[in-house]
Amino acid sequence: MNKNNHILLVCDDEAALRQLREKLMVDGGYSVASETTSAGGLNALKENRFDAVVTKFDMPGLDGREFIKELKKIDPDCVIVIFTERENATVLSELDSLGVYAYMAQPFSLEKLLFLIAKGAESHALMTASRRLTQILQEQNTSLQKQNTLLAKRIEESTRNLTRLYEDLRSTYMRTIKVLAQIIDARDHYTHSHSENVKTIATAIAEEMNLSVKDIDLIGEACELHDLGKVGIGDNILSKPSGLNEQEWAQIKRHPQLAAQILEPLTFLDGVIELVRQHHEHFDGSGYPEGRRGEDILLGARIIHLADAYESMRSARSYRNEPLSKEEAVLEIKRNMGGQFDPHVVEAFLRVLDKLM
Repeated sequence: MNKNNHILLVCDDEAALRQLREKLMVDGGYSVASETTSAGGLNALKENRFDAVVTKFDMPGLDGREFIKELKKIDPDCVIVIFTERENATVLSELDSLGVYAYMAQPFSLEKLLFLIAKGAESHALMTASRRLTQILQEQNTSLQKQNTLLAKRIEESTRNLTRLYEDLRSTYMRTIKVLAQIIDARDHYTHSHSENVKTIATAIAEEMNLSVKDIDLIGEACELHDLGKVGIGDNILSKPSGLNEQEWAQIKRHPQLAAQILEPLTFLDGVIELVRQHHEHFDGSGYPEGRRGEDILLGARIIHLADAYESMRSARSYRNEPLSKEEAVLEIKRNMGGQFDPHVVEAFLRVLDKLM
């Protein structure tokens, strides 16, 4: 049962509305509010919080696309499930660009609808929590800057206390940021624990290459935060089961730079920030966001890039139901040695391979 989940149902066919409302309440266990007009649906969303909106696409009074835009203005994280009388590839593409969660042509199965609503409600909860944490982080960044100004005036009088307070603040910020990073991983069950797995692999490679304890710690922290920038990318792109178009791929390529921008106010993370920014650069210069190549890419970033790629290949994804086998993943890394991956990092990876997943 989904007693805590509230669904808004919008449809001008009152008979169909009653039938679908009953199914959602009885079979799905949802609390359901229903409206027969687009204007009524918008007013309901303004006045109440809903975990998902299920709506007919074309209704009298307001164009379906405009209705979706208005819903998103009220709640940017609104999870919208559209149903229509017939399937239309052009409309489907437009809805995807507008941020619609799912699209169903009639007749559709109740089981599929209940599944989409359940996953959409989970996604809405995660996006809401992510937005709230981002806001908290921004507020705390402002608070830290003000606190640093005040503490600078008192540094001669209380250096020891200042150091202790700064370390406490650093610890608090790191915990907040790591929680946000974990929520981003949890947005999709395919990527759950991804960052922790990348950290395990990268740390093993760094130790094999005899890096200093300080550098290994920096790499570990960067692994935990490397996907932080995905907070700014919609679930419809991150979880898309098919290939990405040019615009969607451009959004994905923004996430290393976006993560660096989020972290930049935290000056104690200077070493980590550059590793995060560069973790998708390729050894041959074909990566992003800056197209760095060879030794111009930080060694730690080259290590994280290989660890991230290997972990992704060894895990299921929305666009690939079955993960690659260990042998297939290793073969792919060897194939891209000297291109995508630093040969020295690959050699160290191969030496520690038996210790990894």
